[in-house]
Amino acid sequence: MFSQPGGKTPAILRRPDEITGQEPRLGSHPTVGAGLNNNAALKHRRLSPAISRSKIKGGTRPYHAAFTEKIMELPSSHLVTPRQRVLTAMQHHQPDRVPVDFLATPEIWEKLVANFGLDGDQIDHAGYFSAEREAILHRLEVDCRLISYDMFCAPPEKALQVGGNIDWWTSLARSTPNRMWRQLRPDGTAYDIWGHHTRNVQTPTGFYEEYASWPLRAAQTVAELAQFAWPQPDWWDFSSLKEAIAKINPQQTYHLRFRAGTVFESAWQLRGMEEFLVDLASDPALPEYILDRITEVVVENTRRALEAAGDLIDMVYFYDDIGAQTGLLISKNMWRKYVRPRHQKIIEVARSFGKPVMYHSDGAIYPLLGELIDLGVDVLDPVQPSARDMAPARLKAEFGEQLAFHGGIDIVETLPLKTPAEVVAEVTERVQVMGENGGYILAGSHHIQTDTPLEKILAMYQVELRYRR
Repeated sequence: MFSQPGGKTPAILRRPDEITGQEPRLGSHPTVGAGLNNNAALKHRRLSPAISRSKIKGGTRPYHAAFTEKIMELPSSHLVTPRQRVLTAMQHHQPDRVPVDFLATPEIWEKLVANFGLDGDQIDHAGYFSAEREAILHRLEVDCRLISYDMFCAPPEKALQVGGNIDWWTSLARSTPNRMWRQLRPDGTAYDIWGHHTRNVQTPTGFYEEYASWPLRAAQTVAELAQFAWPQPDWWDFSSLKEAIAKINPQQTYHLRFRAGTVFESAWQLRGMEEFLVDLASDPALPEYILDRITEVVVENTRRALEAAGDLIDMVYFYDDIGAQTGLLISKNMWRKYVRPRHQKIIEVARSFGKPVMYHSDGAIYPLLGELIDLGVDVLDPVQPSARDMAPARLKAEFGEQLAFHGGIDIVETLPLKTPAEVVAEVTERVQVMGENGGYILAGSHHIQTDTPLEKILAMYQVELRYRR
């Protein structure tokens, strides 16, 4: 356990009654701030009295009409829910405090389960979420929740691997409480719904996924690619989507986004990165065919999910890593020709349902930010501060009226290597700079990794740090 200057122990490490001298509220998962004085809590949890049009240059985008109405309906005397806090921030208005999100590797979740004394076996294997992870989100007072396309996989028998067993809970890619569909092979490798073939490798601090093979690596022609067992939209069943949402967000307390998937990443992960990038330059018909087959399914899945959920989903989220540490993985011209048109289709289906869009790309993607805004991206994730030209303060100054940001707390150096006091300092700086006039959801600059000491995570998620001075 660590202390702040002056010997004060951070609130997140103390019981509610130790914070205020009061008894904590009753409940199965009392939150960190459960013992706060009601008047003090009300002071911080009321909406701003006036909420006007978006500060996005040029005015509110047309497809934001329904989104804006959600904010306008809220009376100034209404107590702020996590969902309202995020909606206010996304409209570039100052919320009561900066909203937060949480994503981490399985090892980090396990450490938190042990720290909070939760039952690590609280998984409803017939359900959609692990209860102990959801309890952690309550303890950390996390404002966001996520529902994902790979929670609803239902491929036909003919699409399954011989000898494979369907598994929903052990994937190392599970960064949330959600279940995630995989087929486990007798040799210990796994296949996801797209046919990506992975294996787990041990590191000094845990395990990591790497690719065991690339199913489309040997293909020489489009005709050969066409023979692959391409997923179809009917390989997913969203009929239980509302039921799943009701389990974690029955009163729409939390801001809920739909994770739609990826296009560029899924494509090269089937072909192999070297082959895929060479193909883009020398034989683009092959990668374009792969990209199109994946895009068709992602777009249709997103349409079906939004149709099934209606107003229960607040935002569409998709991801495609285009950046490395010092620059783009492909040229801007290649991105414009091969990636942008496919991303446009995903964004268009989100717009057709009046949903804002969050886009994830690691790395140094500064050269694309203007075009991503033009494309219709509303929220940028994960804001990797160690990458070239991605300093959070610069991004806020240059794009803060047009983009909201999600992430920003450095998982490469700050969380694993610096002191808890330095973590607090970085969180405080992000809240003050990125959180000015809203437009910011605090989270890690990627999933919090296995080499992160628990005390740094607890320092990062102190609730009192989320209030701007």
